[in-house]
Amino acid sequence: MSLISTLARLEAVESGRAQPLTTVRHRHLSERPLVFVPLTTAGEAGAPLGALVGSDRAAPTLLVVPQPRDRDLRFTFLADLAEAVLPYLDAYADDVEPAERSETDPETGKKTKVEAELCADAPQLIVPGRAGIDFVRLLGRSMRFRRTAEQDPDAPYPAPPRVPLLGRWFTHYAERARTPGAALLLAATDLLNRHWASGQSSLEDQHLGALLAWIDPPEGESGAEAALRAELARGADGQLLCPPAGPATDPAFDNRLLAPAVERYDRARQALQTAEDGLAADERLVQLTIAEREIRRLLAAQLMPTWTAVWRALDLLRELPEGERAAARWTSDRWSFTGHRDRIAAGEPPQPRRDDAVTAATKLLRRERAQAELEAGEALDDPLVMAGRRLAGEAFAGEVVEVTPAWTESKRPSPRPLVTLRTDDAPHLAEGTKVYRTLDGKPQKAEFVTYEPEGALVLRILDKMGRAKDPAPGSVPDKGDRICWTLFEHEQRGAPKLPDPEATPWTHGGPPGSGTAEQPDPLTPEDLL
Repeated sequence: MSLISTLARLEAVESGRAQPLTTVRHRHLSERPLVFVPLTTAGEAGAPLGALVGSDRAAPTLLVVPQPRDRDLRFTFLADLAEAVLPYLDAYADDVEPAERSETDPETGKKTKVEAELCADAPQLIVPGRAGIDFVRLLGRSMRFRRTAEQDPDAPYPAPPRVPLLGRWFTHYAERARTPGAALLLAATDLLNRHWASGQSSLEDQHLGALLAWIDPPEGESGAEAALRAELARGADGQLLCPPAGPATDPAFDNRLLAPAVERYDRARQALQTAEDGLAADERLVQLTIAEREIRRLLAAQLMPTWTAVWRALDLLRELPEGERAAARWTSDRWSFTGHRDRIAAGEPPQPRRDDAVTAATKLLRRERAQAELEAGEALDDPLVMAGRRLAGEAFAGEVVEVTPAWTESKRPSPRPLVTLRTDDAPHLAEGTKVYRTLDGKPQKAEFVTYEPEGALVLRILDKMGRAKDPAPGSVPDKGDRICWTLFEHEQRGAPKLPDPEATPWTHGGPPGSGTAEQPDPLTPEDLL
Protein backbone atom coordinates (compact mmCIF):
# COMPACT_ATOMS: atom_id res chain seq x y z
CA MET A 1 0.00 0.00 0.00
CA SER A 2 1.38 3.40 -1.00
CA LEU A 3 1.75 6.28 1.41
CA ILE A 4 -0.99 8.28 -0.29
CA SER A 5 -3.38 5.29 -0.01
CA THR A 6 -2.63 5.06 3.71
CA LEU A 7 -3.29 8.77 4.13
CA ALA A 8 -6.56 8.45 2.21
CA ARG A 9 -7.70 5.61 4.49
CA LEU A 10 -6.90 7.67 7.58
CA GLU A 11 -8.88 10.60 6.17
CA ALA A 12 -11.77 8.23 5.42
CA VAL A 13 -11.83 7.08 9.05
CA GLU A 14 -11.77 10.67 10.28
CA SER A 15 -14.40 11.99 7.86
CA GLY A 16 -16.64 8.91 7.83
CA ARG A 17 -16.62 8.74 4.04
CA ALA A 18 -14.40 7.03 1.45
CA GLN A 19 -11.76 9.28 -0.11
CA PRO A 20 -10.90 9.37 -3.83
CA LEU A 21 -7.64 7.75 -4.91
CA THR A 22 -7.90 9.00 -8.49
CA THR A 23 -9.30 11.91 -10.45
CA VAL A 24 -10.17 9.83 -13.54
CA ARG A 25 -11.46 6.31 -14.20
CA HIS A 26 -8.58 4.02 -15.14
CA ARG A 27 -10.69 1.20 -16.60
CA HIS A 28 -12.92 1.23 -19.64
CA LEU A 29 -16.60 0.59 -18.97
CA SER A 30 -18.83 -0.66 -21.74
CA GLU A 31 -22.11 1.11 -22.46
CA ARG A 32 -23.85 -2.28 -22.20
CA PRO A 33 -21.90 -4.66 -19.97
CA LEU A 34 -23.11 -8.14 -19.09
CA VAL A 35 -23.52 -8.48 -15.32
CA PHE A 36 -23.15 -12.00 -13.90
CA VAL A 37 -24.05 -12.67 -10.24
CA PRO A 38 -23.49 -16.38 -9.38
CA LEU A 39 -24.26 -18.46 -6.30
CA THR A 40 -22.74 -21.83 -5.41
CA THR A 41 -23.62 -24.60 -3.01
CA ALA A 42 -21.93 -24.38 0.39
CA GLY A 43 -18.98 -26.74 0.66
CA GLU A 44 -18.88 -27.52 -3.07
CA ALA A 45 -17.48 -24.64 -5.10
CA GLY A 46 -18.05 -26.35 -8.46
CA ALA A 47 -21.77 -26.94 -7.93
CA PRO A 48 -23.75 -23.90 -9.17
CA LEU A 49 -26.87 -23.04 -7.23
CA GLY A 50 -28.22 -20.10 -9.20
CA ALA A 51 -27.33 -16.89 -11.01
CA LEU A 52 -28.64 -13.59 -12.28
CA VAL A 53 -27.27 -12.62 -15.69
CA GLY A 54 -28.08 -9.96 -18.24
CA SER A 55 -27.19 -6.63 -19.79
CA ASP A 56 -30.48 -4.92 -18.87
CA ARG A 57 -30.54 -3.84 -15.24
CA ALA A 58 -34.34 -3.89 -15.22
CA ALA A 59 -34.73 -7.39 -16.70
CA PRO A 60 -32.17 -9.91 -15.43
CA THR A 61 -32.40 -13.60 -16.27
CA LEU A 62 -32.72 -15.87 -13.22
CA LEU A 63 -31.16 -19.32 -13.50
CA VAL A 64 -31.68 -21.88 -10.73
CA VAL A 65 -30.51 -25.42 -9.93
CA PRO A 66 -33.18 -26.84 -7.58
CA GLN A 67 -30.99 -29.79 -6.64
CA PRO A 68 -27.27 -29.04 -7.17
CA ARG A 69 -26.30 -32.71 -6.68
CA ASP A 70 -28.28 -33.68 -9.79
CA ARG A 71 -25.95 -33.83 -12.81
CA ASP A 72 -28.80 -33.34 -15.32
CA LEU A 73 -30.04 -30.21 -13.55
CA ARG A 74 -26.50 -28.79 -13.49
CA PHE A 75 -26.16 -29.40 -17.23
CA THR A 76 -29.51 -27.69 -17.77
CA PHE A 77 -28.26 -24.70 -15.79
CA LEU A 78 -25.06 -24.53 -17.88
CA ALA A 79 -27.06 -24.82 -21.10
CA ASP A 80 -29.37 -21.99 -20.02
CA LEU A 81 -26.32 -19.92 -19.03
CA ALA A 82 -24.83 -20.50 -22.48
CA GLU A 83 -28.09 -19.37 -24.09
CA ALA A 84 -27.95 -16.18 -22.01
CA VAL A 85 -24.26 -15.35 -22.50
CA LEU A 86 -23.27 -16.54 -26.00
CA PRO A 87 -25.74 -14.31 -27.94
CA TYR A 88 -24.27 -11.33 -26.09
CA LEU A 89 -20.75 -12.38 -27.13
CA ASP A 90 -21.80 -13.14 -30.71
CA ALA A 91 -23.33 -9.68 -31.08
CA TYR A 92 -19.83 -8.17 -31.04
CA ALA A 93 -18.15 -10.72 -33.32
CA ASP A 94 -19.30 -9.47 -36.74
CA ASP A 95 -18.87 -5.70 -36.35
CA VAL A 96 -15.24 -5.23 -37.45
CA GLU A 97 -12.97 -2.47 -38.68
CA PRO A 98 -9.67 -2.55 -40.61
CA ALA A 99 -6.55 -2.27 -38.48
CA GLU A 100 -2.84 -2.95 -38.53
CA ARG A 101 -0.94 -5.27 -36.27
CA SER A 102 2.67 -6.31 -35.92
CA GLU A 103 3.76 -9.80 -36.92
CA THR A 104 7.22 -11.35 -36.71
CA ASP A 105 8.64 -12.93 -39.83
CA PRO A 106 9.65 -16.50 -38.84
CA GLU A 107 12.65 -16.44 -41.19
CA THR A 108 14.12 -12.99 -40.64
CA GLY A 109 12.74 -12.27 -37.17
CA LYS A 110 11.74 -8.74 -38.23
CA LYS A 111 8.42 -7.22 -37.29
CA THR A 112 6.17 -6.03 -40.11
CA LYS A 113 2.77 -4.33 -40.23
CA VAL A 114 -0.04 -6.43 -41.71
CA GLU A 115 -3.69 -5.61 -42.40
CA ALA A 116 -6.17 -7.38 -40.13
CA GLU A 117 -9.73 -7.24 -38.88
CA LEU A 118 -10.37 -5.83 -35.43
CA CYS A 119 -13.73 -6.02 -33.67
CA ALA A 120 -15.09 -2.49 -33.31
CA ASP A 121 -15.99 -3.22 -29.69
CA ALA A 122 -15.76 -6.14 -27.28
CA PRO A 123 -18.24 -7.64 -24.78
CA GLN A 124 -17.50 -6.86 -21.16
CA LEU A 125 -18.40 -9.13 -18.23
CA ILE A 126 -18.88 -7.69 -14.72
CA VAL A 127 -19.06 -9.83 -11.57
CA PRO A 128 -19.62 -8.60 -7.99
CA GLY A 129 -16.26 -9.56 -6.46
CA ARG A 130 -12.94 -11.26 -6.98
CA ALA A 131 -14.46 -14.63 -6.01
CA GLY A 132 -16.76 -14.24 -9.01
CA ILE A 133 -13.74 -14.15 -11.33
CA ASP A 134 -12.46 -17.36 -9.75
CA PHE A 135 -15.86 -18.94 -10.30
CA VAL A 136 -15.85 -17.94 -13.98
CA ARG A 137 -12.44 -19.60 -14.29
CA LEU A 138 -13.74 -22.72 -12.55
CA LEU A 139 -16.80 -22.90 -14.79
CA GLY A 140 -14.64 -22.49 -17.87
CA ARG A 141 -12.33 -25.31 -16.81
CA SER A 142 -15.26 -27.62 -16.05
CA MET A 143 -17.07 -26.94 -19.36
CA ARG A 144 -14.55 -26.55 -22.15
CA PHE A 145 -13.56 -30.24 -22.31
CA ARG A 146 -17.11 -31.58 -22.13
CA ARG A 147 -18.08 -33.84 -25.03
CA THR A 148 -21.42 -33.38 -26.76
CA ALA A 149 -23.49 -36.15 -28.29
CA GLU A 150 -22.45 -34.97 -31.77
CA GLN A 151 -18.75 -35.08 -30.88
CA ASP A 152 -18.87 -38.41 -29.06
CA PRO A 153 -22.05 -40.51 -29.40
CA ASP A 154 -20.70 -42.93 -26.78
CA ALA A 155 -20.12 -40.25 -24.10
CA PRO A 156 -21.81 -41.42 -20.85
CA TYR A 157 -22.96 -37.92 -19.88
CA PRO A 158 -23.04 -35.79 -23.04
CA ALA A 159 -23.13 -32.03 -22.50
CA PRO A 160 -25.62 -29.75 -24.26
CA PRO A 161 -24.23 -28.47 -27.59
CA ARG A 162 -23.16 -24.94 -26.62
CA VAL A 163 -21.76 -25.70 -23.17
CA PRO A 164 -18.16 -26.43 -24.31
CA LEU A 165 -18.15 -23.21 -26.34
CA LEU A 166 -19.15 -21.18 -23.29
CA GLY A 167 -16.39 -22.93 -21.34
CA ARG A 168 -13.80 -21.79 -23.89
CA TRP A 169 -15.03 -18.20 -23.69
CA PHE A 170 -15.11 -18.22 -19.87
CA THR A 171 -11.58 -19.62 -19.79
CA HIS A 172 -10.37 -16.90 -22.14
CA TYR A 173 -12.02 -14.15 -20.09
CA ALA A 174 -10.65 -15.54 -16.83
CA GLU A 175 -7.13 -15.74 -18.30
CA ARG A 176 -7.42 -12.21 -19.67
CA ALA A 177 -8.47 -10.99 -16.20
CA ARG A 178 -4.98 -11.93 -14.97
CA THR A 179 -3.46 -9.28 -17.26
CA PRO A 180 -3.05 -6.00 -15.33
CA GLY A 181 -5.27 -3.28 -16.74
CA ALA A 182 -7.41 -5.66 -18.82
CA ALA A 183 -11.14 -4.90 -18.72
CA LEU A 184 -12.90 -7.83 -20.44
CA LEU A 185 -13.76 -9.37 -17.05
CA LEU A 186 -13.94 -7.04 -14.06
CA ALA A 187 -14.97 -7.33 -10.42
CA ALA A 188 -17.06 -4.46 -9.05
CA THR A 189 -15.19 -4.48 -5.73
CA ASP A 190 -11.79 -4.24 -7.47
CA LEU A 191 -13.02 -1.32 -9.57
CA LEU A 192 -14.28 0.57 -6.52
CA ASN A 193 -11.14 -0.19 -4.48
CA ARG A 194 -8.94 1.18 -7.24
CA HIS A 195 -10.73 4.53 -7.25
CA TRP A 196 -11.71 5.04 -3.61
CA ALA A 197 -10.11 4.33 -0.23
CA SER A 198 -12.48 3.29 2.53
CA GLY A 199 -11.88 3.35 6.27
CA GLN A 200 -11.88 -0.44 6.62
CA SER A 201 -9.42 -3.25 5.90
CA SER A 202 -8.70 -4.67 2.45
CA LEU A 203 -10.50 -7.88 3.43
CA GLU A 204 -13.63 -5.96 4.44
CA ASP A 205 -13.43 -4.09 1.12
CA GLN A 206 -14.38 -7.33 -0.63
CA HIS A 207 -17.91 -6.93 0.77
CA LEU A 208 -19.64 -4.99 -1.99
CA GLY A 209 -22.43 -3.63 0.22
CA ALA A 210 -20.03 -2.38 2.89
CA LEU A 211 -17.76 -0.78 0.30
CA LEU A 212 -20.66 1.08 -1.31
CA ALA A 213 -21.74 2.22 2.16
CA TRP A 214 -18.37 3.93 2.63
CA ILE A 215 -18.38 5.54 -0.83
CA ASP A 216 -21.99 6.71 -0.84
CA PRO A 217 -23.46 6.47 2.69
CA PRO A 218 -27.13 7.34 3.36
CA GLU A 219 -27.97 10.86 4.41
CA GLY A 220 -27.09 11.54 8.05
CA GLU A 221 -25.10 8.32 8.50
CA SER A 222 -21.34 7.78 8.46
CA GLY A 223 -19.65 5.24 6.24
CA ALA A 224 -18.62 3.10 9.21
CA GLU A 225 -22.18 2.92 10.55
CA ALA A 226 -23.65 2.15 7.12
CA ALA A 227 -20.98 -0.50 6.43
CA LEU A 228 -21.61 -2.20 9.78
CA ARG A 229 -25.32 -2.32 9.03
CA ALA A 230 -24.65 -3.72 5.54
CA GLU A 231 -22.50 -6.48 7.01
CA LEU A 232 -24.55 -7.52 10.06
CA ALA A 233 -28.14 -6.21 9.93
CA ARG A 234 -30.79 -8.94 9.76
CA GLY A 235 -34.52 -8.85 9.29
CA ALA A 236 -37.27 -10.35 11.42
CA ASP A 237 -36.73 -13.71 9.72
CA GLY A 238 -33.06 -13.76 10.79
CA GLN A 239 -31.76 -13.25 7.25
CA LEU A 240 -29.16 -10.66 6.22
CA LEU A 241 -30.63 -7.50 4.72
CA CYS A 242 -27.55 -7.27 2.48
CA PRO A 243 -26.67 -10.86 1.47
CA PRO A 244 -23.11 -11.78 0.46
CA ALA A 245 -22.17 -10.85 -3.09
CA GLY A 246 -21.60 -14.50 -3.97
CA PRO A 247 -20.74 -17.02 -4.97
CA ALA A 248 -20.87 -18.16 -1.30
CA THR A 249 -24.16 -17.94 0.58
CA ASP A 250 -24.97 -17.03 4.18
CA PRO A 251 -25.07 -20.08 6.53
CA ALA A 252 -28.28 -18.85 8.11
CA PHE A 253 -29.92 -18.80 4.68
CA ASP A 254 -28.60 -22.28 3.90
CA ASN A 255 -29.76 -23.85 7.16
CA ARG A 256 -33.10 -22.12 7.76
CA LEU A 257 -34.48 -21.56 4.27
CA LEU A 258 -32.58 -23.27 1.46
CA ALA A 259 -32.05 -26.73 2.97
CA PRO A 260 -35.77 -27.23 3.92
CA ALA A 261 -36.83 -25.97 0.47
CA VAL A 262 -34.50 -28.40 -1.32
CA GLU A 263 -35.69 -31.21 0.91
CA ARG A 264 -39.31 -30.45 -0.02
CA TYR A 265 -38.29 -30.44 -3.68
CA ASP A 266 -36.61 -33.84 -3.30
CA ARG A 267 -39.68 -35.33 -1.60
CA ALA A 268 -41.99 -33.95 -4.30
CA ARG A 269 -39.77 -35.33 -7.08
CA GLN A 270 -39.56 -38.75 -5.42
CA ALA A 271 -43.33 -38.78 -4.97
CA LEU A 272 -43.80 -37.96 -8.66
CA GLN A 273 -41.56 -40.86 -9.65
CA THR A 274 -43.60 -43.29 -7.55
CA ALA A 275 -47.02 -42.09 -8.73
CA GLU A 276 -49.23 -45.03 -9.72
CA ASP A 277 -51.81 -43.30 -11.96
CA GLY A 278 -52.19 -40.14 -14.03
CA LEU A 279 -54.33 -38.25 -11.50
CA ALA A 280 -51.80 -38.77 -8.72
CA ALA A 281 -48.98 -37.81 -11.08
CA ASP A 282 -50.72 -34.52 -11.94
CA GLU A 283 -51.18 -33.67 -8.26
CA ARG A 284 -47.55 -34.46 -7.43
CA LEU A 285 -46.34 -32.52 -10.48
CA VAL A 286 -48.14 -29.47 -9.08
CA GLN A 287 -46.39 -30.01 -5.74
CA LEU A 288 -43.02 -30.31 -7.51
CA THR A 289 -43.67 -27.09 -9.41
CA ILE A 290 -44.59 -25.27 -6.18
CA ALA A 291 -41.40 -26.54 -4.49
CA GLU A 292 -39.25 -25.40 -7.44
CA ARG A 293 -40.88 -21.96 -7.49
CA GLU A 294 -40.15 -21.59 -3.78
CA ILE A 295 -36.44 -22.25 -4.42
CA ARG A 296 -36.47 -19.73 -7.26
CA ARG A 297 -38.10 -17.15 -4.98
CA LEU A 298 -35.53 -17.72 -2.24
CA LEU A 299 -32.56 -17.45 -4.61
CA ALA A 300 -33.98 -14.36 -6.30
CA ALA A 301 -34.26 -12.68 -2.89
CA GLN A 302 -30.58 -13.47 -2.26
CA LEU A 303 -29.35 -12.34 -5.69
CA MET A 304 -31.34 -9.15 -6.32
CA PRO A 305 -29.59 -6.98 -3.67
CA THR A 306 -26.21 -7.86 -5.19
CA TRP A 307 -27.52 -7.28 -8.73
CA THR A 308 -28.68 -3.81 -7.69
CA ALA A 309 -25.38 -3.10 -5.91
CA VAL A 310 -23.31 -3.96 -9.01
CA TRP A 311 -25.26 -1.54 -11.18
CA ARG A 312 -25.02 1.12 -8.47
CA ALA A 313 -21.25 0.65 -8.46
CA LEU A 314 -21.15 1.10 -12.24
CA ASP A 315 -23.16 4.32 -11.90
CA LEU A 316 -20.64 5.71 -9.40
CA LEU A 317 -17.71 4.77 -11.63
CA ARG A 318 -19.27 6.37 -14.71
CA GLU A 319 -19.32 9.70 -12.89
CA LEU A 320 -15.51 9.75 -13.27
CA PRO A 321 -14.10 10.75 -16.67
CA GLU A 322 -12.20 7.98 -18.42
CA GLY A 323 -8.41 8.22 -18.34
CA GLU A 324 -6.61 8.99 -21.59
CA ARG A 325 -4.67 5.70 -21.75
CA ALA A 326 -7.63 3.50 -20.78
CA ALA A 327 -8.73 3.54 -24.43
CA ALA A 328 -5.42 2.03 -25.55
CA ARG A 329 -5.75 -0.76 -22.99
CA TRP A 330 -9.29 -1.42 -24.21
CA THR A 331 -7.95 -1.68 -27.77
CA SER A 332 -5.65 -4.42 -26.51
CA ASP A 333 -8.72 -6.16 -25.03
CA ARG A 334 -10.47 -5.89 -28.39
CA TRP A 335 -7.47 -7.57 -30.04
CA SER A 336 -7.66 -10.32 -27.43
CA PHE A 337 -11.37 -10.87 -28.09
CA THR A 338 -10.85 -10.82 -31.85
CA GLY A 339 -8.01 -13.33 -31.65
CA HIS A 340 -10.05 -15.80 -29.61
CA ARG A 341 -13.00 -15.38 -31.98
CA ASP A 342 -10.70 -16.28 -34.88
CA ARG A 343 -9.29 -19.33 -33.06
CA ILE A 344 -12.77 -20.69 -32.43
CA ALA A 345 -13.81 -20.02 -36.05
CA ALA A 346 -10.70 -21.83 -37.28
CA GLY A 347 -11.68 -24.96 -35.33
CA GLU A 348 -8.71 -24.93 -32.96
CA PRO A 349 -8.95 -27.21 -29.90
CA PRO A 350 -9.81 -25.87 -26.41
CA GLN A 351 -7.17 -24.27 -24.25
CA PRO A 352 -4.91 -26.93 -22.69
CA ARG A 353 -5.15 -27.85 -19.03
CA ARG A 354 -1.53 -26.81 -18.55
CA ASP A 355 0.59 -24.40 -20.60
CA ASP A 356 3.88 -25.55 -22.06
CA ALA A 357 7.05 -23.81 -20.87
CA VAL A 358 7.27 -21.29 -23.73
CA THR A 359 3.59 -20.31 -23.54
CA ALA A 360 3.78 -19.90 -19.76
CA ALA A 361 6.92 -17.75 -20.03
CA THR A 362 5.30 -15.64 -22.77
CA LYS A 363 2.21 -15.03 -20.61
CA LEU A 364 4.38 -14.05 -17.65
CA LEU A 365 6.40 -11.59 -19.75
CA ARG A 366 3.24 -10.03 -21.16
CA ARG A 367 1.72 -9.62 -17.70
CA GLU A 368 4.89 -8.07 -16.28
CA ARG A 369 5.01 -5.67 -19.21
CA ALA A 370 1.31 -4.87 -18.81
CA GLN A 371 1.81 -4.19 -15.08
CA ALA A 372 4.63 -1.72 -15.75
CA GLU A 373 2.65 -0.02 -18.52
CA LEU A 374 -0.44 0.19 -16.30
CA GLU A 375 1.43 1.78 -13.39
CA ALA A 376 3.12 4.29 -15.70
CA GLY A 377 -0.08 5.06 -17.61
CA GLU A 378 -2.17 5.64 -14.49
CA ALA A 379 0.42 8.04 -13.09
CA LEU A 380 0.66 9.98 -16.36
CA ASP A 381 -3.14 10.21 -16.68
CA ASP A 382 -3.84 11.19 -13.08
CA PRO A 383 -2.12 13.88 -10.98
CA LEU A 384 -3.38 12.21 -7.79
CA VAL A 385 -1.70 8.94 -8.73
CA MET A 386 1.41 10.84 -9.77
CA ALA A 387 1.44 12.49 -6.32
CA GLY A 388 1.87 9.03 -4.82
CA ARG A 389 4.83 8.33 -7.10
CA ARG A 390 6.34 11.68 -6.12
CA LEU A 391 5.96 10.86 -2.43
CA ALA A 392 7.76 7.57 -3.10
CA GLY A 393 10.67 9.38 -4.79
CA GLU A 394 9.82 7.90 -8.22
CA ALA A 395 8.92 11.26 -9.80
CA PHE A 396 9.39 14.96 -9.18
CA ALA A 397 7.90 18.23 -10.38
CA GLY A 398 9.48 21.63 -10.40
CA GLU A 399 9.96 24.99 -12.10
CA VAL A 400 12.62 25.60 -14.72
CA VAL A 401 14.91 28.37 -13.51
CA GLU A 402 17.61 28.24 -16.19
CA VAL A 403 18.26 26.69 -19.60
CA THR A 404 21.86 26.47 -20.82
CA PRO A 405 22.52 25.49 -24.48
CA ALA A 406 25.11 22.72 -24.93
CA TRP A 407 26.20 20.30 -27.65
CA THR A 408 28.06 17.02 -27.93
CA GLU A 409 31.73 17.06 -28.82
CA SER A 410 31.69 15.21 -32.15
CA LYS A 411 32.12 15.87 -35.86
CA ARG A 412 28.39 16.49 -36.07
CA PRO A 413 27.39 18.18 -32.81
CA SER A 414 23.96 17.30 -31.43
CA PRO A 415 22.08 19.51 -28.95
CA ARG A 416 22.32 18.48 -25.29
CA PRO A 417 20.93 21.48 -23.37
CA LEU A 418 21.16 21.68 -19.59
CA VAL A 419 17.98 22.45 -17.67
CA THR A 420 18.10 23.66 -14.06
CA LEU A 421 15.00 22.75 -12.08
CA ARG A 422 13.92 23.83 -8.61
CA THR A 423 11.73 21.25 -6.84
CA ASP A 424 10.42 20.55 -3.35
CA ASP A 425 10.31 16.80 -4.01
CA ALA A 426 13.00 14.34 -2.95
CA PRO A 427 13.62 11.98 -5.90
CA HIS A 428 16.07 9.09 -5.66
CA LEU A 429 18.66 10.40 -8.12
CA ALA A 430 22.25 9.43 -8.76
CA GLU A 431 24.58 10.78 -11.41
CA GLY A 432 23.51 9.52 -14.83
CA THR A 433 20.01 8.44 -13.71
CA LYS A 434 17.58 8.61 -16.64
CA VAL A 435 14.37 10.60 -16.19
CA TYR A 436 11.42 11.07 -18.54
CA ARG A 437 8.68 13.59 -19.31
CA THR A 438 5.79 13.62 -21.78
CA LEU A 439 6.35 15.76 -24.90
CA ASP A 440 3.58 15.81 -27.53
CA GLY A 441 2.36 12.42 -26.34
CA LYS A 442 5.83 10.84 -26.53
CA PRO A 443 8.41 10.34 -23.75
CA GLN A 444 11.45 12.61 -23.80
CA LYS A 445 14.55 11.34 -22.00
CA ALA A 446 17.04 13.28 -19.90
CA GLU A 447 19.73 12.38 -17.40
CA PHE A 448 20.55 13.78 -14.00
CA VAL A 449 23.82 15.72 -13.91
CA THR A 450 24.26 17.29 -10.49
CA TYR A 451 22.70 19.26 -7.65
CA GLU A 452 23.14 23.03 -7.44
CA PRO A 453 24.18 24.59 -4.11
CA GLU A 454 20.73 26.16 -3.71
CA GLY A 455 19.08 22.73 -3.88
CA ALA A 456 18.09 22.89 -7.55
CA LEU A 457 19.02 19.99 -9.81
CA VAL A 458 20.46 19.98 -13.32
CA LEU A 459 19.22 17.71 -16.12
CA ARG A 460 20.65 17.11 -19.59
CA ILE A 461 18.07 16.63 -22.38
CA LEU A 462 19.02 13.64 -24.56
CA ASP A 463 16.45 13.18 -27.35
CA LYS A 464 13.29 14.36 -29.15
CA MET A 465 14.95 17.62 -30.29
CA GLY A 466 15.12 16.96 -34.03
CA ARG A 467 18.10 16.20 -36.27
CA ALA A 468 19.36 19.78 -36.76
CA LYS A 469 22.15 21.40 -34.78
CA ASP A 470 19.69 23.61 -32.93
CA PRO A 471 16.80 22.03 -30.98
CA ALA A 472 13.39 22.04 -32.62
CA PRO A 473 11.00 24.70 -31.30
CA GLY A 474 9.16 23.49 -28.19
CA SER A 475 11.45 20.51 -27.63
CA VAL A 476 13.39 22.21 -24.82
CA PRO A 477 11.65 23.64 -21.73
CA ASP A 478 11.56 27.41 -21.31
CA LYS A 479 12.40 29.31 -18.17
CA GLY A 480 9.37 29.42 -15.89
CA ASP A 481 7.84 26.18 -17.18
CA ARG A 482 6.62 23.73 -14.55
CA ILE A 483 7.37 20.15 -15.56
CA CYS A 484 6.89 16.72 -14.02
CA TRP A 485 9.68 14.19 -14.58
CA THR A 486 9.55 10.49 -13.75
CA LEU A 487 12.24 7.98 -12.92
CA PHE A 488 10.19 5.21 -14.55
CA GLU A 489 9.94 4.68 -18.30
CA HIS A 490 6.68 5.63 -19.99
CA GLU A 491 6.93 2.87 -22.61
CA GLN A 492 8.26 -0.61 -21.96
CA ARG A 493 11.00 -2.20 -24.01
CA GLY A 494 10.54 -5.37 -26.04
CA ALA A 495 10.72 -8.72 -24.28
CA PRO A 496 13.56 -11.15 -24.93
CA LYS A 497 13.04 -13.64 -27.74
CA LEU A 498 11.89 -17.06 -26.59
CA PRO A 499 12.42 -20.33 -28.45
CA ASP A 500 9.65 -21.96 -30.44
CA PRO A 501 7.51 -24.40 -28.40
CA GLU A 502 8.94 -27.25 -30.48
CA ALA A 503 12.43 -26.29 -29.29
CA THR A 504 11.59 -26.43 -25.57
CA PRO A 505 14.60 -27.99 -23.78
CA TRP A 506 14.18 -31.16 -21.78
CA THR A 507 14.89 -29.18 -18.58
CA HIS A 508 11.54 -27.43 -19.10
CA GLY A 509 9.45 -30.43 -20.06
CA GLY A 510 10.48 -30.90 -23.67
CA PRO A 511 8.35 -30.06 -26.71
CA PRO A 512 4.56 -29.92 -26.21
CA GLY A 513 3.02 -33.37 -26.31
CA SER A 514 6.29 -35.18 -25.71
CA GLY A 515 5.25 -36.08 -22.17
CA THR A 516 8.84 -36.18 -20.93
CA ALA A 517 8.01 -34.14 -17.86
CA GLU A 518 5.06 -36.38 -16.98
CA GLN A 519 6.99 -39.69 -16.99
CA PRO A 520 8.09 -40.86 -13.52
CA ASP A 521 11.51 -42.34 -12.91
CA PRO A 522 11.58 -46.10 -13.53
CA LEU A 523 11.29 -48.35 -10.50
CA THR A 524 14.60 -49.87 -9.35
CA PRO A 525 15.43 -52.51 -6.67
CA GLU A 526 16.83 -49.73 -4.48
CA ASP A 527 13.34 -48.21 -4.24
CA LEU A 528 12.04 -51.24 -2.33
CA LEU A 529 12.85 -52.01 1.29
